Amino acid sequence: MPETSRNGSVYELSGPGDASTVVFVHGLGLNRHVWEKYVPQFAHRFQVLNYDLFGHGDSVAPPSPTSLTTFSEQLLDLLDELGIEQCSIIGFSLGGMINRRFAMDHPRRLRALAILNSPHERDPEAQKLVEQRALDSAAGGPGATLDATIERWFTPWFIEANPEYIATVRGWVLANDPEIYARCRRVLAFGVIELIRPQPPITHPTLVITCENDSGSTPEMSQAIAGEIAGAQVVVVPELQHMGLVENPSFFINALADFLEDI
Repeated sequence: MPETSRNGSVYELSGPGDASTVVFVHGLGLNRHVWEKYVPQFAHRFQVLNYDLFGHGDSVAPPSPTSLTTFSEQLLDLLDELGIEQCSIIGFSLGGMINRRFAMDHPRRLRALAILNSPHERDPEAQKLVEQRALDSAAGGPGATLDATIERWFTPWFIEANPEYIATVRGWVLANDPEIYARCRRVLAFGVIELIRPQPPITHPTLVITCENDSGSTPEMSQAIAGEIAGAQVVVVPELQHMGLVENPSFFINALADFLEDI
């Protein structure tokens, strides 16, 4: 059953309380339910914390102005309230930016990082495109660019074969408050700048995963992220796009489990 923290974060805590903790952090416009196939697989041997980011799912709105640090502090407050001293954080997309910010802000609270399909330094043209999408969201709300977003996130064959799931994802995105969604999308657009060549350096064990055809979180970006974190591993999933963790959860679960077993 979900609980609500003092700071308004809605979360679920599962697995053995005396085990090391794994935290799942979802991406922009989504919510904790994107991890529904992951949590049971990890709760057998880890304590698993799965929560909604501010402004998403059932959590309260973020304070304004909103930044990566806003979300890093949200997680810190949640860990403090639950008495969790150290954790491994698995972050997807915006979540993979938040866990890098957390690693820089609170390194002693972190055991390991898994950064999934998360953006990094963009060339000027790509940066301009992402910024324009953020402005489009501000003007038209979450639905303004949703059709194009779905096509970037999922392969055509998955969209055709899974209309109910696509409808669910669309519903998640459209449920976001337009003004809050626009603020969070600006964090996604501009927040990467503060993660380039991180200072202080990130030194934790790190796994970086993306998909071959993820246009917003490219294999080149994942290589760049790993190149700035000593000893980081990179895995590129063939063929899939941004939401590869949904289309092929077994691949991601196995890679994550092997990584966490080895640290």
